[in-house]
Amino acid sequence: MSRRQDDQFLMADDSPVARLARKKVYLHVILPLFITSIIAYLDRVNLSYAGLKMNDDLKFSDEVFGLGAGIFFAGYVLLEIPGALIAERYSPRWWLARIMLSWGLLSGLMAFVQTPFQFYTVRFLLGVAEASLYPVLYASCIPRWFPPAERPQAIAVMLTSLQISSIIGAPLAGWLLGQSWLGMKGWQVLFLVEAIPAVLFAFVLVWWTADTPADARWLTNDERQYLTDRLAAGQASVSRHPRYSVAQALANREVIKLALTYFLWITGFWGATYWMPKVLKEQSGWSNLAVGWMLVVPMFLSLIFMLAIARSSTRTGEKRWHGAVGLFIGAAGLVLGALATNQATAYIALCLALVGVYAPFGVWWSYPTTFLTGAAAAGAIGLINSLGNVGGFIGPYLTGYLKDKTGTYSAAWMLLAVSLLFSGLLMLTLGRGQATKPNPE
Repeated sequence: MSRRQDDQFLMADDSPVARLARKKVYLHVILPLFITSIIAYLDRVNLSYAGLKMNDDLKFSDEVFGLGAGIFFAGYVLLEIPGALIAERYSPRWWLARIMLSWGLLSGLMAFVQTPFQFYTVRFLLGVAEASLYPVLYASCIPRWFPPAERPQAIAVMLTSLQISSIIGAPLAGWLLGQSWLGMKGWQVLFLVEAIPAVLFAFVLVWWTADTPADARWLTNDERQYLTDRLAAGQASVSRHPRYSVAQALANREVIKLALTYFLWITGFWGATYWMPKVLKEQSGWSNLAVGWMLVVPMFLSLIFMLAIARSSTRTGEKRWHGAVGLFIGAAGLVLGALATNQATAYIALCLALVGVYAPFGVWWSYPTTFLTGAAAAGAIGLINSLGNVGGFIGPYLTGYLKDKTGTYSAAWMLLAVSLLFSGLLMLTLGRGQATKPNPE
């Protein structure tokens, strides 16, 4: 059978064993990974809310804040590929636990920074600590439990954690900024409170989930066999593609194109995401709590849109347009935001931008594992995420720099819109899950 016939056959199995096995996988794999991602994203973006008060208290300029936001990704890039390969070779869940423990401790240290140098240092180390988190989720965890055709939906369900994290975190951050505990200011309370779950959940994660069906104590023998057979059929479909070593995967033309696409996307994504709370506050004059609640709306809309795109991609097998359409919407939202002359238009633009930049995630991270497996997939996704996160440095820093130079966000929004536009166009040039043949070693 073809790859699509293999996966459709497996997904059509509706026996009691199949239903219960799939339910357990979502409960014991997707749910703990979902919670891990929620906590990670809370600790990654709480800076955008802390900046509403921290910048004034510490006398940080927009350029200093933008550099501190972006330097996280410089640290992230250093261990991205090595971390992904370590997790793939040994144990994804233990590596994830290590990541959570170290980033939780460093995130708490953010409450005590006082100078730009301290700010940059802790943010850089935070990136080092969290490096390889998402490549491990996409390339090591999900492929060990889901065949290729099911991965877009599984990844999208897991990545609703990004929006859920913002839906929970935005109003929570707005409230915590108004607190003062033990002589600490609100932004310090925010960093400390949101660091605690990462440290605690590191231990829960190791107990809750498993690396493979063979290791899962919560499966019956029949369920374990069903999952093993399903994955074998999925693996057979991927094996019809040429096999790659790690070096060949990293040098592959399609992988390099994916990395460039993601770089342009993430430049726009983080440039917009880190600055949206501050932009919304300046445009509206609302309180920190009101800003937090108003950001819930675009996050909820983006969640619905991302799931709809992933479901459609799973049903049709098409990935390129399903990914690119969100980036075009995001670019349009940023252009509208740059041109907006009233509060209502600016808020609509913000909603469009955030809906667009989040939408492609579920489809996007299923793509590399349609032609890469094992260490090659882990290394390639590490490379893609590493180069993408260079954009995570550039986007926030350029936004702060241009705001300081021009006095408005318009130039930065236009630049980020162009980045998203070219990312979408480049995404349309990707293959249909087919990669070029590896070069002989």
